[in-house]
Amino acid sequence: MKSRKFVLWILAISAVVATATVLWLRLHHWKPRSIAIQGAVVRRDSDTWKELPLAGAEVTATEGSSLITSYSDASGYFRLVLNAGVWPKRTVALNFQDSGYQPLQLALQLGLGSAPRKLFVVELKPIPQSPSPGPSHPPTVVNNIRIRYTLNVESDSNVGSAVRTFQVVNQGDVPCDHQSLCSPNGFWKASTGSVTLDAGPGNVFRNARASCIAGPCPFTRIKSSGFLNGGRIITASALDWSDTATFLLEAEVFRDSIDSSVRQSYPVIFGQTLTFTLPPTQEGVSIEAELNGTPMVFPLGPDLYLSWASCTARTNADKATVYQCELKPGYNF
Repeated sequence: MKSRKFVLWILAISAVVATATVLWLRLHHWKPRSIAIQGAVVRRDSDTWKELPLAGAEVTATEGSSLITSYSDASGYFRLVLNAGVWPKRTVALNFQDSGYQPLQLALQLGLGSAPRKLFVVELKPIPQSPSPGPSHPPTVVNNIRIRYTLNVESDSNVGSAVRTFQVVNQGDVPCDHQSLCSPNGFWKASTGSVTLDAGPGNVFRNARASCIAGPCPFTRIKSSGFLNGGRIITASALDWSDTATFLLEAEVFRDSIDSSVRQSYPVIFGQTLTFTLPPTQEGVSIEAELNGTPMVFPLGPDLYLSWASCTARTNADKATVYQCELKPGYNF
């Protein structure tokens, strides 16, 4: 009997606790939802010019038995999404680590909102390197650096012009019977005629114009919709409600092409890192530099390999590419 009463008391207390919890959550307008945590990982430095973004840094979030892992991209950006059901007032442990840097732990206290209104800027401190035996030869000096690339630009060139005449045959002063073409006012019988021009494959017409050049031009009308916007094929048509008239269609022929030109730019250097940006249509990137006074050309292929530096690249919202190259041991600017 006592055991039964004890069980009933336990059930009653559990129901009260559950009811109170639900009421508290409703009072604070809390609903289960996913939570996004985002920020950037950079290298810690007393000189803000040298706080470069860290790509590939591992970011983990731990809440209870739940573990979520993400990695920073080329700009240092990371984003973690905690699944729905994370209770408020819980603490999420954030851990950041990257090779060559001291790991960093942060504690994030969750509130009642859908997500913490915070952009995390995480600075990882480089691990001090133990002194190594001095090199048997002085470091290689890299200087007089230039960036060379090919830029593709769309262009067009005028390759000629086209001229055609056509006539609209008609007899003037003939009343319109309303069973054929009539003049705009409906009084006179009219005729129509047209001519079509083809610019040929890869070509387009521009600056097309049509005119009446002979006959009773005041009693004619040219329809421009067929040639006003240009294109490979254009058509001019005319209406004539008097005697026969002659018309002229002229247009300039253009050919679209892509021109390639070699361009040069110069990087900026902060400490042991050089940075440069290139436009979206660049190709064939290479770095021209002098190593201990010897001019050399280093093609920067898709693997971004350089014998004297480690490079990364990322694309901005405007499609420009940002390159960053950090010198390897044994080299100085």
